[in-house]
Amino acid sequence: MGKQMTELLKGTLEGIVLALLAVQPAYGYEITAQLRKQGFTDIVEGTVYALLVRVEQRGLVDVAKVPSEKGPPRKVYSLNAEGQEQLEEFWRTWSFLAERIEKLHEGEK
Repeated sequence: MGKQMTELLKGTLEGIVLALLAVQPAYGYEITAQLRKQGFTDIVEGTVYALLVRVEQRGLVDVAKVPSEKGPPRKVYSLNAEGQEQLEEFWRTWSFLAERIEKLHEGEK
């Protein structure tokens, strides 16, 4: 992933993770795997775990500890009402930016 992509991803990764959690609850490794499956292959687990700590502290997700076959219980994250509101704001902002960027891009042609 190029430097420009990395910088853009920093500003949008929270919204992307909230969008994944809107589909189904997941634990950190599952979220990382889903991101990689979506083509975000350079994302490391540490980045995702740090983001999950932040969204938990901000009250955007609910956390349940679920027993694991190996090791300690897993923290499963699910989107709560505040997280849903934040996700909706993310999509509004994303649509606004994407529309304007597309207009700029069309003007280049």
